[in-house]
Amino acid sequence: MALKALMAVSGLILIGYLIAHMYGNLKVFAGQASFDEYAHHLREIGEPLLPHTGLLWIIRVVLLASVIVHMYAAIVLWRRANAARGGAKRYQSAKARRGVQRSYASFTLRWGGIIIILFVVYHLLHLTANVIAHGGATASPYERVVNGFQIWWVVLAYTIAMIAVGLHLRHGTWSALTTLGANTSPAARRRINVLAYALTAVVTIGFLLPPFAILMGLVK
Repeated sequence: MALKALMAVSGLILIGYLIAHMYGNLKVFAGQASFDEYAHHLREIGEPLLPHTGLLWIIRVVLLASVIVHMYAAIVLWRRANAARGGAKRYQSAKARRGVQRSYASFTLRWGGIIIILFVVYHLLHLTANVIAHGGATASPYERVVNGFQIWWVVLAYTIAMIAVGLHLRHGTWSALTTLGANTSPAARRRINVLAYALTAVVTIGFLLPPFAILMGLVK
């Protein structure tokens, strides 16, 4: 139960970050000056109490710890479930292909998590470290975003990653709130389900708006 709680809490921390990050991405519609000023301001929050980029590093440490805890709990729980099944893939079912039942979670979360991790590495190298520089290296965060999303395959890769995030988010929200005791009745179950779908729609669409607007030339 402790591992499930750790997985739920770490997942909610990551969900909170996703919402904040989505909001920041949408500022690309306000233009280069506004977006670059927002990116610059993030590095100054907390000064002079904190050093330059101090709060950003605190956030990064918390996020990294949450990812590690989340992955550790997921792997341990998966191994325990696999051991409890005696090594069988899933329970048998005449309705499933090849006679083996695959749950929604087992089908999307494991492979979706791998896709997300690979994308995060690419994303950091592109937009944070400026190592991958589509259209040439630039000090402007706005230009890095726009230069990248003018390329169709970059938008395609981003879309695939966001779909994986959405599937992960829908089931993860449901699972986290259930683990933390919110699923107490049929009415509560319906509310959690509505919240999970609504949150998934908002976050997924919110993240996909900038790249498609840039690709279609709506953002220069």
